[in-house]
Order: sequence, then C-alpha cells, then structure tokens
Amino acid sequence: MRPGAQAVSPSVEDAVALGLTRAEYALVVDKLGGEPNEVELAVFSVLWSEHCSYKHSRPLLRTLPTEGERVIMGPGENAGAVDVGDGWAVAFKVESHNHPSAVEPFQGAATGVGGILRDIFAIGARPIAVLDSLRFGEPSSPRSRYLLDRAVAGIGHYGNSIGVPTVGGEVYFEGPYEHNCLVNAMALGLARSEDMVRSAAAGVGNALVLFGASTGRDGIGGASVLASAELGEGDADKRPSVQVGDPFEEKKVLECSLELLERGLLVSLQDLGAAGLTSSSAEMASKGGVGVDLDVSRVPLREAGMAPFEIMISESQERMLCVVEPARVEGVLAVCERWEVHGTAIGTVTDTGRLRVLHGEQVVGDMPVAALVDECPVYELEPRRPASPLYPVPAPAPLFAASHGAGEAERSGEHARPAVEPSVRDILLALLASPNIASRLPLFEQYDWLVQSRTVRRPGEADAAVLLMPTGAAIAVSIDGSGRRVAADPYTGTVEAVLECTANLACVGAAPLGLTNCLNFANPEKAHVAWQLTESVRALGDACRALGVPVVGGNVSLYNEGAQGPIYPTPVVGMVGELPDPARAGRAGFAREGDLIALVGAFTPILGASELARLRGEALPTQLPEADVAATQRTHAAVRDAVRAGALTSAHDVAEGGLLVAVAESCLAGGMGAALERRPFAALATALTPRRAKRARGGPLPEPLAAALFGEAPGTAFVVSGDREGLDRLEAGTHLVELGRVGGDALAVGEDLAVPLAELREAHAALGPLFP
Repeated sequence: MRPGAQAVSPSVEDAVALGLTRAEYALVVDKLGGEPNEVELAVFSVLWSEHCSYKHSRPLLRTLPTEGERVIMGPGENAGAVDVGDGWAVAFKVESHNHPSAVEPFQGAATGVGGILRDIFAIGARPIAVLDSLRFGEPSSPRSRYLLDRAVAGIGHYGNSIGVPTVGGEVYFEGPYEHNCLVNAMALGLARSEDMVRSAAAGVGNALVLFGASTGRDGIGGASVLASAELGEGDADKRPSVQVGDPFEEKKVLECSLELLERGLLVSLQDLGAAGLTSSSAEMASKGGVGVDLDVSRVPLREAGMAPFEIMISESQERMLCVVEPARVEGVLAVCERWEVHGTAIGTVTDTGRLRVLHGEQVVGDMPVAALVDECPVYELEPRRPASPLYPVPAPAPLFAASHGAGEAERSGEHARPAVEPSVRDILLALLASPNIASRLPLFEQYDWLVQSRTVRRPGEADAAVLLMPTGAAIAVSIDGSGRRVAADPYTGTVEAVLECTANLACVGAAPLGLTNCLNFANPEKAHVAWQLTESVRALGDACRALGVPVVGGNVSLYNEGAQGPIYPTPVVGMVGELPDPARAGRAGFAREGDLIALVGAFTPILGASELARLRGEALPTQLPEADVAATQRTHAAVRDAVRAGALTSAHDVAEGGLLVAVAESCLAGGMGAALERRPFAALATALTPRRAKRARGGPLPEPLAAALFGEAPGTAFVVSGDREGLDRLEAGTHLVELGRVGGDALAVGEDLAVPLAELREAHAALGPLFP
C-alpha cells in the first residue's frame, strides 16, 4: 500500500477539478506506480500547472539567447543578475500577478510586488527599485476604474511600506483587458557578486529551515486555480485563492535573509511563491540532484486543523526556505529570533531523489523529484495564423465619431461628409488627453520614488529611471510593451517593444546589459494564440541576438482570457543598462531657450495600430512594416554617446502619438515652448506619400501628413535638443532633420498651428480625475 493510503483515494475527477487532464492523471499514476493520495495529487496538480511547469512555453523559451560576458545569473534562478563593475551586480526580474489582481486587485497587486521582491533578495541582493506594467479596460468602465484604483493602491501600499521606491512603469487602457487586467511587477536589487547565493539544495544530511510568516489557508490553489486557467463567471468565488500580503513582515524577512547570507550561514535560499512549500522544496531538490524529507507537523501554522496537503500547497506570503549545515542551524534560528520571524527546521536533504512528506512519524506523500519537476508533460504548440480578425474594432472617440461615419459612408458608396473635420490642433489635444498618452503623474504620486536616495531621474523627468550605484556610476531601467501592436503583428510588435526599451535607455545615456520579460498571452491550446506566442518569442530572440542583449530571466502568464475573448498578446520587456556619469543622465524636457530641435533616426511612421487609429475607431492592420534593427541600433548608439558627452540638452523617443506628440511631451516636461518649421513635416509627408496618393478620408488633413505628424514607428526615432555643435556631432553618426527651436510659451508649427503650453498641460492632465 502506498504511503498515507486512504480508504478512498482521490479520483480522476478530483484530478480534473485541480487542473490536471485525464491523460496527466494517468501519467501521475504511472510515475508513482499507483494511485496518488490527496497530498501527492495536490503536489502534482500545482507543480504540473501551467504557472509552475511552463508546459506550453518551455520549448520556446529555450530558443532565447541567455549568455553574455556580463551575465552572472541567468534563467533558472530566482532572478537574473548582471555585472556592473567593481564587484557589484544588479539583479532583476519581472513577473505577473494577473489573475489574482483581476479577482482581488489590492491584494493581487500588493502580493505581486512582495513576490518579485523576494525573488531579488532570495539570491542575496538588496531590493532597490520597483517598476510596474499595467493593463486595464477603458477608463470609462466602472470595473476598470475599480481595478486600476485598487491595483495602484496595492502597489503603493507594499512598496511604500517596505521602503523600496517605485521609480517607473507604464499603464495602458484597451478594451481587450476589460475582464482580464494585467499586473506585471519588476524589481531590481544590488549585491556584491561574491555574496550572491543560488537555490540548489546540496549536502546530504543538511537541514531545511523554513522562516518568515506562519502558514495559513490563504492562497491555496493560487497557481492552479487562478494563474493556469481562464477567468469566467464566479470569479468572486476565487478570492480565497488570492494571497494576503504583509509588507512589514516581508521587511523583517528581507533583513533576516540578508543577514543570514552576510554571515555565511546558508548553503542555499529559495522564496516560497506559487505552490508554496511544494515548489520551493521540489525545485531546490531538482536543481541540486538530491531528495528532501519534509515534516509538515513542524510548520508554524496560523490556522488550526490544516491538513498536510493544505500546508504543502499554501501560498501564504513572506516565507523563505533555506538549506543549512547541521552545525549552523542554531545560529540561523538565533538570527530568525532576533528579527522576530518564525524559524523552524522542518526537513533534511537526502540522497533518495524523492520528495517525502511526513506528518510526524507518518509518511503522507512520497514522490520522485524528477517526475515532479523535470518530467512534467510538455506540449507541442499547434500555431496557426488566424484567418479572420480576433479583436473587436474600438468605438471612435467623440472627436472622431463624425469622421468615422463619413469613412463608413464612403466605403458603402455614399457621399456623406461630417460637418467639421478634426484639425491638427484638435487631434494633438485629443491624443495628449488619451488615457494611453496622458501624464502618469497621478499614478506615481501614489508611490514613494525617492526612498533609499538612489533616484537620479524621477518619473516623468526622463524616458528611463536612473539609479545611483555605490561605484559612483549609475544604472538605468525601462519597461515597455504594446499589446495593440503585437496583436496586429506579433513578430514586428515584439521587436518594437525591445527597440523601445533600448531607445529609452539611450535617452538617458545608458547601454543595455540584460533583458527580462513577462509573456502575457491567452489560451495557448488555441491555434491562433499559439501562433501569437510562437511569433513573439521568435521575435524576442531575434531582436536580442541582433542587439547583443542576453535574456537573463522572465515569466510566462497564459490563459489570460475569459468568455468575452482574449487579451491583446502582451510581451512586456524590462531592460537594465549602465551609464558612467549620473550627472549627465539625459532628460526628456526642453531646458534651454534657443536650442535647436531635431528629429533623429530613419523615421518611417505609419498610422496603422497607432493611438490615432484607435481614437478614430479603426481596425487593426494584419501586418506592420519590418523594423531595421541594425540601423536602429546605430541610431541608439549615436544618441547614447551624445547624451554621455553632454552634447544634448534633452532626448526623448518618438512613441505613442507620433512626432508632434513627442515634441509636445518635451515641451511639457521642460515647461518650455517650441517653434517648429512646416518644411520638415511636409518633406516627411511627401516621403510617406504613395506614388498614387489616395486621400482615404477626404478631409483637410491628408493621410501622409497625418502619418508624418501622428504616425508611429516605436523605438526608431528621437526628438532631441541642443546647440549647433552638439547636433552636428550627432548628425555625423545618424540621420538628423532639424525641426525648429526651443522657446516661447506655445507649441507652434509655422503659421498654421500655435497651442499654448497651458492648453497642452490641461489636456495632458486627463488622468487626474481618476485619482481625486
């Protein structure tokens, strides 16, 4: 009879209820040589869940470039880490907490921050910054406003309380995220390279010590019930599966962990995240090629009567598991006591290659580690490009409703015309007020971005966050992604996300060192989603190889869809770079009267999938122009070098909203106007005009000119300012077109357009009412 055998063993129906398929249950029986008991079934169900096993994405992830001369830790550890010189390393990682945040946004987002911070200090690095990447439905939706408000509050609560600054991020609003928001959190940490620790268990006879918060029933089933299945009706019933965080407890656990490592008391360290004690112990054993015995009766509990399977899969937060030599156990427990965190020896490293779960003297579970971690089923995707559009066409914004009607009339053979066509001025103000472009300051005012006194560039001051290093140099960090553009073209859209990240780093003078990612997609068992995921990962690998930027870690979040349909495919890219002199870190805002303004880079924007197209209510295109990565890399290097040399007063990449919006953003960031010439825009419009020009809308703004002003080609171009000498120096390394000069209290284009800064500022503050 198997260990802990019950009179009635769990059935295949029980396995299906826990997220396993019938075929997977049969495989579990084969691996165990008999039917699993409730502990074993629970352990297999969470470790073979999508969230823990990556069973639909693992083969794709193996194609990514992960090696580089500056890489200290790569994929497979709690976080990646790169060398930043003088014996220092920066650790960083991004992870998702999407499904928990869609069910309970405050705790879902808060524990997302807590979990990513534990990944950082689990390798011996002190967390120094958090960034977040958020996606919600339209802000006109009460549900989306609720999710936004509570998720932002949760992020601020956890980061502010634990004393880690939130220095950057992004938030976008699109209809496909209405029922499945995305909450991705990125964290960075700082460590001496020689002090970092890995998670592999080692040393037969060594003790396993659990320390941190006590264990309760919160979070049970979080990995399998939430993150590995689509959301649907009855989501409120899943709230018990959402973890509850305590940032003050985490602060104690953080300091305790770093002191234990500083004293050299630990062999290895692992945080308890998804699947709790189950995943931490099994993964540590797998990495070390050993077995472990765990006695769950020794685990400190905060709820009476917890069954062994509940203790094993609880996702209670703020807990760590470490391997300790027997002679040092007392020293470890003494440090835990000083920091007032539970410290308990609960197990032993063995040479059996098995995970044995005991309850006192009774064995209640006995499983091969390899079967749990290394031999989980992996599924071949069956990608197929969709034959028809997947996403609904957005409703036009009020300003464009009449124009939208005219366009429909033209396509149907009628000749109706709207009474008033939007002017360039109206379009510019509408774009600046768009939720996807408006100032994010109302969000960042919820966060502490200065604690720890490392922040060189505050949110809104520059295109990337800049943090001071102990060496006197600095690092920069950016996080980017565009679900709409990836939905239009998964390959090119993903390449653009990588290029926009490197462009943001270039704007502050930073050279990229490494990349982390969070791949947010819908159900991979559907052919069109498999195609999106496959194309996106292929693009991520191609772009990183071309740029020479290694992927040091990441996360995959699948099944982000519900009855209303899938999210936009959203690969989020986080990148860390270095710059030698923080005093010369670039700024986005114009800062000197009379400076020349220039467009830098080979800029060939299009309106398809742009923010203007969204406001017009246009369907997504089925393809985007291929990005020239090599040419763009040369442009980035030229801008980076010019910023480092102090040759530029400002640098800002041309992103959402296009060229005129980028100029307006530089005006607002610096509080200075700009006088632009008409000629460069006319020349760009001419270059974008097809041989047989066709005015698709028939209004006063021809489409090529609209593309020149408001079209997008993310990551490829910059708006910069500086003196003549600085721009001449920059032009020697890349394409440059002068646009005008800094000055005045308005954004003007020739004699055709003049919008006072006050009007630009009022439009740009459109998100303010969401945070009264």
